[in-house]
Amino acid sequence: MPKPPVIVLCGAAGTGKTTVQQYLRQHFNLARVITHTTRPPRPGEVAGQDYYFETPASMAKLHLFEQVEYDHYRYGSSQEGLQRALADHPGAVMVLDTKGAVTYRKALGDQVKVLFLTVTDRQQLRQRLTHRGDTPAVIASRLASEEFQRDLTLPPALQAQALILRNDDWAATVAQLELYATQWGLKGK
Repeated sequence: MPKPPVIVLCGAAGTGKTTVQQYLRQHFNLARVITHTTRPPRPGEVAGQDYYFETPASMAKLHLFEQVEYDHYRYGSSQEGLQRALADHPGAVMVLDTKGAVTYRKALGDQVKVLFLTVTDRQQLRQRLTHRGDTPAVIASRLASEEFQRDLTLPPALQAQALILRNDDWAATVAQLELYATQWGLKGK
């Protein structure tokens, strides 16, 4: 029996990873793998629902599957969290940076389905970050970060495995997601 898919969404900040994740969860009953971070919550985020918000000390005590630093904060996901997500769902979906996507793909092989999100006009990314409520200082820091620059392009380690999803038009994005879900053996609600 094939293992349930673990869909990893990656790409630069503002490409729509969270929106795509919500769509896949709602329409295909996928579990969201909750990840850990040392960054403070954004307005409206809920601990244990959006992220597990950690201190550097509590983060160090976790059994992490992978971890990265992004814009001066640590992010990671636990093996136990992934197992919990797959226990009651036909698959799981998570948002990671490209480095994390490489890690998951190496560890879990074909079970991981990597979707690399991008947009045609990179100026849209700044607008999307502003729209989601980030402060100008946070946006400037994010756009200048090495990690943001890295996540603008698909890394060589994923080029043969990842699917590229250009998220310029939501209707086109949904049509592509429906096609991918069918290929992965997922059934809509």
